Amino acid sequence: MQSLAELYPHHIETLQARTREALARESLDGLVIHAGQSKRLFLDDNDYPFKVNPHFKAWVPVIDNPNCWLVVNGNDKPTLIFYRPKDFWHKVPPPPSEFWAEQFDIILLEQADRVEKHLPYDLKKYAYVGEYIEVANALGFEVINPDRAMHYLHYQRAYKTEYELACMREANRIAVDGHRAAKLAFDQGLSEFDINLAYNCAARLGENQVPYNSIIALNEHAAILHYMQLDTDAPSQFRSFLIDAGASFHGYAADITRTYCREDTMFAELIQAVDAVTLGLIDQMKPGVEYGRIHEMAHEQIASVLSEFGIVNLSGADTLEQGIVRTFFPHGIGHFLGLQVHDVGGQFADDRATPKPPPEAHPFLRTTRTIEASNVFTIEPGLYFIDSLLADLKGSEQSKYINWDVIDTLKPYGGIRIEDNVIVHRDRNENMTRELKLN
Repeated sequence: MQSLAELYPHHIETLQARTREALARESLDGLVIHAGQSKRLFLDDNDYPFKVNPHFKAWVPVIDNPNCWLVVNGNDKPTLIFYRPKDFWHKVPPPPSEFWAEQFDIILLEQADRVEKHLPYDLKKYAYVGEYIEVANALGFEVINPDRAMHYLHYQRAYKTEYELACMREANRIAVDGHRAAKLAFDQGLSEFDINLAYNCAARLGENQVPYNSIIALNEHAAILHYMQLDTDAPSQFRSFLIDAGASFHGYAADITRTYCREDTMFAELIQAVDAVTLGLIDQMKPGVEYGRIHEMAHEQIASVLSEFGIVNLSGADTLEQGIVRTFFPHGIGHFLGLQVHDVGGQFADDRATPKPPPEAHPFLRTTRTIEASNVFTIEPGLYFIDSLLADLKGSEQSKYINWDVIDTLKPYGGIRIEDNVIVHRDRNENMTRELKLN
């Protein structure tokens, strides 16, 4: 297997080619990509955790150093302006010397507000890429985050280089280590707070280093799709555990979900059924298939599960036709994964960002593109017992089809989600999560 150092030069070549096309679409000479800067808390002298501009970390695996800049034009060796202040309050990063450093002309910057002298003299034909518009204006940029260039770059982000895939495999490995530790902590009867600590410890990631706030949900909390409360006390009874937690490596994300049950109950059988749905949907992912069709298949299969377990007193086909599935599976089947957990460009029809919105019946579907080789997706079907949605269902005409006694039995378990991270190749799918033996 090739090392990151061997894969990285081709990754840079790919970014250079994409940059040439993006610049041609805007008649520009280059891009100046700002890593970002620290944000001060209101009326305080501390900063929020720094989150780097994804356009910056696409080029350089530097995710924790604000006030850095890149100057790229698609042809010349990129220039990295690397912030290295004189500072005895904080740790100062060493000069870059890792495998990626030789791909850049590196300038060390001591004072963040003196970057101007290292930028191109005439900025009229250079575009600023970043979020700090007031900084761009102060420096004299006339072009800021130009649409045609940004749309093209966002669309191309879906096609991962071999370097990126290697980083994402490593992010999955780290996350799987955390998931195993979290499952053990659940088995030991620990609280949500302590399970989260076990995850972070095993993944060797701090609370601000994971790519998103981990969802550590026991019992009824698993019905809250983005539950992040982390109760410090363990519940009096352990029924179920849903963990949605990821990891980052060189700026690339993993995003994995599993659900567990303490006892051999109907809910445990439901978990196995949803797990089978996940694997079945992954088998259907192939180049040329519409990702939206995978979502429709998920609804068809969850409808069959609802019927099979007697939650709905209809056949799977009739459950689907009645629109009942949305009560139990209200979110999309997944999304692009990469530099961001919910990676960009998912609802573009082409590289000019012609909109391709989700269907009206499925507004929460994040990705509507056609599946292609070198794309990376999550697949994450779910089945939940959410009070507010169940109340709406109970007040509808479809209430008569629902076995409410079964729902009352299952509601204390909250819900189920099973999520894998999948690379689509031309001739096969690579389920990064399962290849690491996380079941």
